[in-house]
Amino acid sequence: MGLVFGLLWLFNIFLEGIHCQGVYAPPTVRIIHSGHACNIEEERYTERVYTIREGETLELACLVSGHPRPQIRWTKTAGSASDRFQDSSVFNETLRIIRIQRHQGGRYYCKAENGLGSPAIKSIRVDVYYLDDPIVTVHQSIGEAKEQFYYERTVFLRCMANSNPPVRYSWRRDKEFLSQGSDKGVEIYEPFFTQGETKILKLKNLRPQDYANYSCIASVRNVCGIPEKNVLFKLSNKTASPTIKLLVEDPIVVNPGQSVTLVCVTSGGEPTPTLTWVRNTDELSKKSRLNGGTLTLPAISMEEAGVYSCVASNNVGNPAKKSTAIVVRGLKKGRFWITPDPYHNDDNIQIGREVKISCQVEATPPEELLFSWLKNGRPLRSSERMVITHTDPDVQPGTTNLDIIDLKFTDFGTYTCVAVLKNGGIPEVSIDVNISSTTVPPELTVPRGKSPMVVQEGDTVDLQCLVSGKPKPIILWSRADKEVPMPDGSLQTESYDGVLRIVNVSREMTGTYRCATSQYNGFNVKPREALVELTVQYPPVVEPVFTEIRQGLGRAFTLNCRVLRAHPSKVLKYEWKLGTRLLTMGQFDQRDETDYHVRALNREGYGEYTCEVTNEAGAGACRFLVTGRAYAPEFYYDTYSALWQNRPRVYGFKLQWTQQNPLSVDRIVAYRLGMKQTGQSRWWEQEIPMEGAIAKGELITHNLTELIKPEAYLVRLTPITRFGEGDSTDRIIRYSAPVNPHLREFQCSFEDEAVCMFTQDKTDDFDWTRHSAATRDTKYTPNTGPSSDRAGSKQGFYMYIETSRPRLEGEKARLLTPTFNVAPKSPYGTVTAAPTYCFGFYYHMYGKHIGALNAYLRQKGHSGSDSSLWNLVGNQGDRWKQAKVNIHPIASFQLVLEGIRGPGIEGDIAIDDVTIEEGECKDPPPNNLRSLSPPTTPHIWQFLVTLTLVFVDLQR
Repeated sequence: MGLVFGLLWLFNIFLEGIHCQGVYAPPTVRIIHSGHACNIEEERYTERVYTIREGETLELACLVSGHPRPQIRWTKTAGSASDRFQDSSVFNETLRIIRIQRHQGGRYYCKAENGLGSPAIKSIRVDVYYLDDPIVTVHQSIGEAKEQFYYERTVFLRCMANSNPPVRYSWRRDKEFLSQGSDKGVEIYEPFFTQGETKILKLKNLRPQDYANYSCIASVRNVCGIPEKNVLFKLSNKTASPTIKLLVEDPIVVNPGQSVTLVCVTSGGEPTPTLTWVRNTDELSKKSRLNGGTLTLPAISMEEAGVYSCVASNNVGNPAKKSTAIVVRGLKKGRFWITPDPYHNDDNIQIGREVKISCQVEATPPEELLFSWLKNGRPLRSSERMVITHTDPDVQPGTTNLDIIDLKFTDFGTYTCVAVLKNGGIPEVSIDVNISSTTVPPELTVPRGKSPMVVQEGDTVDLQCLVSGKPKPIILWSRADKEVPMPDGSLQTESYDGVLRIVNVSREMTGTYRCATSQYNGFNVKPREALVELTVQYPPVVEPVFTEIRQGLGRAFTLNCRVLRAHPSKVLKYEWKLGTRLLTMGQFDQRDETDYHVRALNREGYGEYTCEVTNEAGAGACRFLVTGRAYAPEFYYDTYSALWQNRPRVYGFKLQWTQQNPLSVDRIVAYRLGMKQTGQSRWWEQEIPMEGAIAKGELITHNLTELIKPEAYLVRLTPITRFGEGDSTDRIIRYSAPVNPHLREFQCSFEDEAVCMFTQDKTDDFDWTRHSAATRDTKYTPNTGPSSDRAGSKQGFYMYIETSRPRLEGEKARLLTPTFNVAPKSPYGTVTAAPTYCFGFYYHMYGKHIGALNAYLRQKGHSGSDSSLWNLVGNQGDRWKQAKVNIHPIASFQLVLEGIRGPGIEGDIAIDDVTIEEGECKDPPPNNLRSLSPPTTPHIWQFLVTLTLVFVDLQR
């Protein structure tokens, strides 16, 4: 019982010391990765770079501190963390990309913000390593030697592979490695324009021994465990670039719906060329079928017409390419126009004058297009007065004209233009044009009441222009401002009935619209135009649309509703309501806002206030929810949330929180605490009473007991005022093996994520990393670091320093134990003599670049004077060894383990199984360098007393 009371007494002192401190803090952030980085060269970069092999899983964790708990957001400068990472963000602590691809490399940012100060941002560059299969291309040249009649044949073998990091190439002839100078008939060089990406093997004046198998080996020197890759090319006296033949006509003219087969065969080339087909340099349609060099296009459509190319490649010389065009026959609906006598500037048809009827049809192929004319259904032939022409230099191809010279009354009738393709198989296109005394040019007007048009936003509106005349032409609609598009996004819209229908009209569509006659299907005269005004009315747009106001009883406040825009804006009325009860009403004068004042809030004043602003188009509303609900509590995550052991099967948890904006509402009289095991449905609830007002930033603590090991719990905390319950906050409580407060039993093997409450020194250069051999890929740095934990398990965890890039020689990483208090031996609570403890740990120092491992004692009150306990320098072999040292603290203390980076990347140092035992070390190993003697001068902190050794977070 004395032990338990002593623990609680010390714990209460600690809580009283921390209770009055404001704990709000801006965010801090750092990024850690889940595995090793692989490197090309050491320390080439001054920035943080995480390198990973393509296809592996990238996992980056963003560790934050600060209160309230910061929100985390991952973003990226370029590329993608997922397929569309550039359009979105990842809002969680861990960024995980499965099977990462090369385009997903780049700089990743972790941003943490909690509303205090500036957001904290850290970044890390991710470099994705890969090596594609190399490709060998061969080029041959034949040149005539001067003054001699023989030919010299030279062959160039060019090797290329995409990679990151840059690839290195080597050549092999059969089993012989080739190098510059090793053979007079061989040159190996790198073209200037390739910037290190290719290597060329030149075989000068081919000899019989040059006909052999050549291998190009591409390597990134096993970086990231990427093996070398090679490609084989067999050079013989038959090696030749590809040649092909197309067994088809050019062009191929077919009707829609026919099946087309294209046959391509190789006529030469060694090695045997491969054949592919492309259409207009694009991919083939999905329904096409490819079998070797034969391409079949079943039921071809006009959209599949184009140039089809057969390409043959065998990596020798340039690929061979032959093409043919497929023309799909067809006619598209045509148009007509009537031109009155152009010599007299006529706008209408007159007897005795000239009239031209033009007909236009689009045809494929255009050379097959044939026109004929009918009058009243009978064939019409060209004559002195009826002149038929099929070409006109002033209009596009596919046009026929009928000129009627000296128009007579007997010429009135229906003229039909008929278009056909000469080889048949395609339905003809015919266009009727009536010429009579009633054929008159168009007149364009806007019906009465159709301009201006005033409509409500969201309605469907018909803009209308009336066209008189015969025949009626097509009407072209556009905006009066020619640069403004139509509602469908185009600059011009055709209408055959003179009506422009706009569905779901919006305020942006307000403006002037122009309707104009087109020459098509009408007279080819100066266009007639008319303008239609469209006004779109919309309800008032107000702010705020919704806001929540939290107030305590008896307080005064003001609600404000502002009109941003409205049409019409002259007659605006407002009504303030609480629920359905009308509070006040009025009309806007010169101001664009209205206020409602509450002088002293009572219980009936809680609820939803609405300010409804109306005009002819409708209403907009500002809504305000006035409530006395307390804001949500903010759990405090920056403590280590110490667990302590009351009984073997249960554990406890120190729950800490602050209250968000506690002074904005009535005093919080209690908290309702709800708990349930995760995965269960049953809740336990209790009330935690609060005495007095809670200050902003005040840290509140409640001890959770009787938690069952190793269950996790969902905890819900709800503040209660005289208004009622406030907003709740949830968090998960997870069990982790506690650090036993009895030092004689303390040991830590880093198996839990809490790492026994060890912390990283904030003043060092980099951090220790928790890892296991099962997840650490030692192939990246295979000659350093442990292959298992101290117990020999690959799944077991340990702490180690990662000495790869960007670490520099001499940089330090410090790991701090929790703070221990010295247990008094005197019944009066004083430390009568410095106690003795044995501090032990296992270390692994293997690698040719091992630096140093040091241990220090840090005592409270001895600022800046850590006492050296133990040190060791250099490679100690691939095995775990134990270190033990006696310590004699007289005040609260910590142990410091410091790893120092050596001259290279093979310098990883690991520690495991840290212990502190009461009494002298038994059988200390020979590498124990020194024990720390107790100081002779007493220290003021010796008067800090406890009944046992417990952990105290002196930073809080």
